Amino acid sequence: MKIERIHHVAYRCRDAKETVEWYRKHLGMEFVLAIAEDKVPSTHAPDPYMHLFMDAGNGNIMAFFELPNSPPMGRDANTPDWVQHIAFKVGSVKELEETKARLQAAGIDVVGITDHTIFKSIYFFDPNGHRLELACDTGTPDMYQKLDDVKWAMLEEWSRTKRAPKHAHWMHEAELAE
Repeated sequence: MKIERIHHVAYRCRDAKETVEWYRKHLGMEFVLAIAEDKVPSTHAPDPYMHLFMDAGNGNIMAFFELPNSPPMGRDANTPDWVQHIAFKVGSVKELEETKARLQAAGIDVVGITDHTIFKSIYFFDPNGHRLELACDTGTPDMYQKLDDVKWAMLEEWSRTKRAPKHAHWMHEAELAE
């Protein structure tokens, strides 16, 4: 078996309509589909829900569930906010800069532009508290090859030591010089 692509990624939302409107307005995603049921198809549990689907580009779908009979949404208190996020690719640094300005003008707090050496990105939260990232690739084929060459060695070292391996230290040389 070979995975073709992500069919959809699903998250919970507080309000389906607000979520659709926010993603359309701020990220330009089109509203693709809505499914509402009184029973969960996989478990047959009597639990009404609204399941909505947004077009994240190139056949990728971002989905949300509104669950009115469930307790309020929460976060994993043991996982830092910066860890769990959804990252979307944009085409240029200019697009990243323009989107950052537009989000800030709409009153949305934005972190970045963060330089990750092989890509630049910004971070912000949707109205449901999900952290989002917009990323633009900036690496060269040589950079990606260097990272590909050391990925298994890095994984093995991390697995043994639980310390950050230095196989790709070149990515942060500018930071270290400061």
